[in-house]
Amino acid sequence: MSDEYDLDAGPDPATFAAATPEPDIDEETDDPVYAVGVGPGNQEYLTPRGERAIREADVVVGFTTVVEFVADLTDADLLTCGYKDEAEALEAFGERVAAGKSGTAVAMGDPNHSGYQFVGKVQDVVESEDPEIPVRVIPGISAIQMAASRARTPMEDTEFVTLHKSGDLEADMDRLVAAVTDDERHLLTLPRPYDRMPGDIAATLLEAGADPDLEALVLEKLTHDEEEIHRFTLGGLSEHAGGNGKDDTPFSDLVVLAVRQPV
Repeated sequence: MSDEYDLDAGPDPATFAAATPEPDIDEETDDPVYAVGVGPGNQEYLTPRGERAIREADVVVGFTTVVEFVADLTDADLLTCGYKDEAEALEAFGERVAAGKSGTAVAMGDPNHSGYQFVGKVQDVVESEDPEIPVRVIPGISAIQMAASRARTPMEDTEFVTLHKSGDLEADMDRLVAAVTDDERHLLTLPRPYDRMPGDIAATLLEAGADPDLEALVLEKLTHDEEEIHRFTLGGLSEHAGGNGKDDTPFSDLVVLAVRQPV
């Protein structure tokens, strides 16, 4: 992947991350960089293996809110960032790892559920500094798994679509429409703040012919002290459609939308 990419035009870092399987890694002799899913926001849901990778790292990189969540678990140097300075932080991380430091990148939830753009960026910067250093993903508990439990939507009967990514969402919107209207499967989706929030998704589904009486759950801040489940029909939820700013929706950015088919 090129160091310069446009998420609307490509290449997408998620495609780069998913291009090949992970190589065989002997964690006793190799020194991989770890991309760790830290869970949905409560340290009780951080896996012991993920915690060890964070604890033993010399340097940890990630978005500020994610790094703050695990900062008390490690004495590592912490490289925090937002979207604007993400590339700078990752470049510094790659340089430190290439110089011999052990590195761990942290992402909220599970990288396999919406974090492959971040994994791809980590892998790109590490490989550009030293192609011999492998990147190993350590899965976490995702808010999607928590939502499936709360909504009682078994994953084998459910379509999962993430909108929580940069770039064009047309193909993803087509998938969630097909899941509800054609395949009649339960739907779990991660909305995108704030232009594809639960109300907007509900409106799209209704326009495509979905039953307005389908049960829709907006599961907010799962595993946090402020966890709340908002219960609607699909028609009722669509009343919250419109806008693309924080003040245009009653929901926070920490939400999962579940649409249930009748059983």
